[in-house]
Amino acid sequence: MRPSVLAGIDGSEYAATAADWAAREATLRGVPLRLLHVSPRLRGDVPGPARERLRQLGAQLVRRTVDDLAGRYPGLESTAEQADGAPADALVRSAAHRTGLVVVGTRGAGGFKDLLVGSVALRTAAAAGCPVVLVPPRIGTFVNGSATRGTGLVVLGFDAHRPVGEAADFAFSAAATRGARLRVVQAWNLPAESVSPRTLVVTEEDRATWEDQEDLELSDALRPWQEKHPRVPVTTDLMLLHPAEALLNASHGADLLVVGRRSDPKYAEGRLGPVTHAVLHHARCPVAVIPHEG
Repeated sequence: MRPSVLAGIDGSEYAATAADWAAREATLRGVPLRLLHVSPRLRGDVPGPARERLRQLGAQLVRRTVDDLAGRYPGLESTAEQADGAPADALVRSAAHRTGLVVVGTRGAGGFKDLLVGSVALRTAAAAGCPVVLVPPRIGTFVNGSATRGTGLVVLGFDAHRPVGEAADFAFSAAATRGARLRVVQAWNLPAESVSPRTLVVTEEDRATWEDQEDLELSDALRPWQEKHPRVPVTTDLMLLHPAEALLNASHGADLLVVGRRSDPKYAEGRLGPVTHAVLHHARCPVAVIPHEG
């Protein structure tokens, strides 16, 4: 069975934008789209008719969303699901079944107005066993009700010293599917020997030598993916910056930014590293968070 794209919806503008992005991604991949609506949790002893009314409203929302996306993306196979409980938990549970990608808005209907990324988006990105894309509001432009192809640029955060194959696989495949360029970004630091009581100034010659070494290691590390995807135009970018700052600078105007997230079985709720956490809060393009071991 083909792994589907799963999108969470709650009636908000953020979720609507994410659902449209998910529909376009499912169309590009040629896979089904699943829409999930989670009925809001109510405190206290809620009468049965009230709970049923909430489920009916949720069912109406998902039907409208399915019909709307069908009009924008003819031929898209889509289904709607409903669940109860905490939204992030429901998304993570649903993602465990025949799902290749989860798509959520950076925020939902709840939370503070000025909140950049909501708890549901962060929890889903941290705990889902498959890639998760967080979509900010008002991305791209729309023509005849559908989003345009965008800028044709995918950005991958990479470290040649600790390459994450899962993130590279996702980024190269995403670029190939879109017919897009891939920009591979690696942040680096001057080696420890550049700072000592006897060395107060780093010469341009030394810096160029170290940068050449980093560039060679990066090229060697990327070779397996470039051989697998020879038609993907790839550029590499070494930045003497903090990794989060390097990725955010490189991602301006990108269609997608791809980063990794280490899976740790000791933490059932999942964890996001500081770089991924910073990127999610400040990126203005969709961000794909790819879980990996090690």
